[in-house]
Amino acid sequence: MKIGELRHRVTLQKKSVVKDGEGIPTETWADVCSVMAAVEPLRGREYFVAAAANAENTIRVRIRYRSDVTADMRVLYGTRLLQIKSPPIDPEDRHRELHLMCMEVGVNG
Repeated sequence: MKIGELRHRVTLQKKSVVKDGEGIPTETWADVCSVMAAVEPLRGREYFVAAAANAENTIRVRIRYRSDVTADMRVLYGTRLLQIKSPPIDPEDRHRELHLMCMEVGVNG
C-alpha cells in the first residue's frame, strides 16, 4: 500500500451500551481511533422490491493493519456512517493492511 493512497481521515467506532440512572440501556458509539484510509466506492445499485426503492452503496475502506478492528464496528467518514459488513480482510495474511467491506447506513449529525 502506498502512503499516497491513504488520503482520507476516518474514525473507527465501537458500540457500547450505557445504562442511565434508572437502569435503562442506551446504545452509544465511542471513537476507538482516527486513521488515514483509502475510501473506494465499489458500486452503486438501485433496485425495486415490492414497489419500494432501496439504494445500496458498497464501499471498501483500506487502512493500515490493526489487530483490534472487528465486524461489529463502524466507520465514520466525514458525516457518512459506514457499517462494516464482514470480518476485516487481511490480504495475503501479511499484517500490512486491512480491507473493510462497508455499506453506507446514514449520515451523522
